[in-house]
Parts: sequence; C-alpha cells; structure tokens
Amino acid sequence: MKITFLGTGTSQGIPIIGSNHPVCLSKNKKDKRLRVSVLLEWENLTLLIDCGPDFRQQVLRANCTQIDAVLFTHEHSDHTAGIDDLRPFYYRQGDILAYAHERVVKALEKRFGYIFKTENKYPGVLTFDFKMIKNAPFLIKNKEIIPIQVYHYKLAVFGFRTDDFAYITDAKTVPNEEIDKLQDLEVLVVNALRKEPHISHFNLEEALAFIELVKPKKAYLTHISHHLGFHDEVQKTLPKNVFLAYDELKITI
Repeated sequence: MKITFLGTGTSQGIPIIGSNHPVCLSKNKKDKRLRVSVLLEWENLTLLIDCGPDFRQQVLRANCTQIDAVLFTHEHSDHTAGIDDLRPFYYRQGDILAYAHERVVKALEKRFGYIFKTENKYPGVLTFDFKMIKNAPFLIKNKEIIPIQVYHYKLAVFGFRTDDFAYITDAKTVPNEEIDKLQDLEVLVVNALRKEPHISHFNLEEALAFIELVKPKKAYLTHISHHLGFHDEVQKTLPKNVFLAYDELKITI
C-alpha cells in the first residue's frame, strides 16, 4: 500500500495570501502546504480522501491518472471545493464513485447543484455515483474501509481505516468506541493544527497524547497551520516514531 500526501495544510494553506509570518515566507519546500488530501494506492485500486480547492495542482504534480473512488471526510470547503476538477477522470472512466455521509452529500448537492441535476444537465458536467455511508464498515473492490467518527467541534467527521493504516483529520474529540477501532496500526495520520489550543482541532499536545493512546508503530501529523512553526524545527522536538507530513511525501506499508 502506497500513501501519497497530496496536501498537508489547513484551510488557508501555507503560505497564507498576504501574510508576512516567517513560516509563510519560508523557502523550505516542506513549509509550503496545500489543502489537506491523501491518495491511497494498491495494485488494483486507487482511493482519494477529500478533494479540496488545490486538487488539480495536487494530482498533476503527483502524476495521478486513475482514481477509483473518492472518500469524503466532511463537507467543509477545504475538503470538497475541488470536486469539479474530477472531470478528466469522469471523461475517461465514467461516473465518479464517491462515499460520504448523507449529510455531506446533501451539502454538496446544495453547493454544486449543477452536478446533481438529472434533467437538462449542462454538457460536460461530471456525474457522481454517490454511496451513502454510516459509521459501519463497507467494501470498495473487496477492500474493507472502516469509518472512524470523530468530532470537529460539534460536527461529526469521518476518518477512515483500511488495512493497518488510519487517516483522521479535523478532529478535536474522539469517542472511546472509535479509539477501539485504531488498535494495531502500522501508520496513523492525525491532524495537529498548531501549538496553541483550538476549538475544533487537535493542537500539537493533544495530537501527541492521542498518538500515545493509540500506539501506532508510526504516526504522521497533517492539517498543519503556519502557527505550528517551521517544519525542520518542529520535527526535532517530536518523538522518534512521529513525523510531520509534508506535501508530496510518499510512504509504503
């Protein structure tokens, strides 16, 4: 299984437009972060988790030419605003298979109504084949996907586990019964927005405490803001098995 971090930044990305913050001015490539998304690849299956506003740029630089299905964690723009750029995949492959909670699908239908039209649809607009999911395992081409329900302030958000890999973003609280789904992981990816507390995201301290609780062999931090600090400096402070993810990072498990 190959994991490619397409983007590791928070909702505004790094650098933030017009910001003079030192991290936004950094020349280090690892300090430049597009909106958060990840690509999972096996020999016969490629899954995309979230499709934010930087999606086009991300898949071009990753040379990604096949997406078998899209998993949506939740409806916020930094995770969904790039769905129209799935059109090239639609033109080659047909309807885009996508999985999301019913609430998320309704939010997307309200925002992208032209995609969901069934009559007099504008030529060239893509079509989704949406599968409504709940907090229960489901299969994509015989690959089991286990939703992990976390809370982004009061909003329920899905993380996902498959094989010995789990991906959680936009989490502030995780119910105990969901933590039980995260045992014996090779790799855990989890959000760590900044050092200061935040109302709807783990800060660094909370993310590290969660990693210590779950005890994966390795953990990668994502959904990072400029307030966390310079990549290279923060990495030196982390436990041996915890790493700051960065855009275009590839790992294999």
